[in-house]
Amino acid sequence: MSVAVDYEDNTASAIAQQMAETGRAARAAAAELAIAGTRPKNDALAAMAGHLRAGEAEILAGNERDLVAARKAGRNAAFIDRLTLNAERVEAMAAGLEAIRDLDDPVGTVTETFERPNGLRIERTRVPIGVIGIIYESRPNVTADAGALCMKSGNAVILRGGSDSFHSSAAILACLQAGLRDAGLSGNAIQMVPTTDRSAVGMMLEGLNGCIDVIVPRGGKSLVGRVEEEARVPVFSHLEGLCHVYIDGAADPAMARDIAVNAKMRRTGICGAAETLLVDSACARTLLPDLTGALIEAGCEVRGDTDTREIDPRIAPATEDDWSTEYLDAIISTRIVDGVGGAISHIAGYGSNHTDCIVTSDNATAERFLREVDSAIVLHNASTQFADGGEFGMGAEIGIATGKLHARGPVGLEQLTTFKYVVRGSGQTRP
Repeated sequence: MSVAVDYEDNTASAIAQQMAETGRAARAAAAELAIAGTRPKNDALAAMAGHLRAGEAEILAGNERDLVAARKAGRNAAFIDRLTLNAERVEAMAAGLEAIRDLDDPVGTVTETFERPNGLRIERTRVPIGVIGIIYESRPNVTADAGALCMKSGNAVILRGGSDSFHSSAAILACLQAGLRDAGLSGNAIQMVPTTDRSAVGMMLEGLNGCIDVIVPRGGKSLVGRVEEEARVPVFSHLEGLCHVYIDGAADPAMARDIAVNAKMRRTGICGAAETLLVDSACARTLLPDLTGALIEAGCEVRGDTDTREIDPRIAPATEDDWSTEYLDAIISTRIVDGVGGAISHIAGYGSNHTDCIVTSDNATAERFLREVDSAIVLHNASTQFADGGEFGMGAEIGIATGKLHARGPVGLEQLTTFKYVVRGSGQTRP
């Protein structure tokens, strides 16, 4: 039986007991999942998708409770957009689970085989990590994506979404656990922290007495900073998306305009949305007014340094803080830089190693940018909004990891596994 979500009892002792039970249940479920095989996991994903569709009314009712509270709290439009669910987004969650079902199961894949002179045959084989703790902010769809990805890769998961999306996530979780049980798997393979109390996050970061193997934070600078500072278990960091679009002097003007507007305005509240537009001084006078006009026409506020405002007075003054702000809103900062070297220098100083793009027809310049910008995702002549596991063919994703160890870029099924060496002998002993 799944650990019950208790919405009422938030005393310190009750929270500690609930979290300890959640950890132990996840560890037991992880041992089961590790040997479950592909078919029951795929059956569970299909059943989960069906329960999401059947439970649409309950999910939207829970979401409405969250939206009412968010509006009452004065949350901005971009926040409300990230929080909002509707029939189309519920269907997208269900379809996403079916897409994960159709992906190859990485567990058990032999990635390398070699034989030693003494006859030992060695295989490197993918295996689940174990129990994954995921801490994220106010995107209820992450509950479905993260739960499904962890389960398909053989891991149990403990989810701690933002308190703003608590009721939405609880309704989604009920559908996921029902799908697990339909397939004969433990509902404890996907659990949600049973309280909005912040002390539960600290317990997760301590590892729940050895029950959590890795923590994945997905959110803003303050959340990731707290996780990195306090965690006693390994962390896959998903830092804020301070994404840049650099318009080179050799850029096609129409392409530059289309990419800049799409990168910023397609969806302003996602981590792959561009926050800073860098323009080569070689083309600033000819291209900047057109870029600014297109962004303003699309509903974006453009802020810039003195040089940009001398060229286009429609640009509002930028402060030093603007260069390191993830707006997640219809605002973009703009700066004129001295060629690709200036762009690389600016990104190195203010970027978050997430996603950065160059627009240019000069392949040599593009290759320098792609080689020297130290981000998880770098693009040439393509919008930063492609920073997404689905767009990479990975199905859904846990997030975009900006660190350099184990996982970097979109964290999908393969990145949620580790490996072990399987050694087969015929009686060898070591001299």
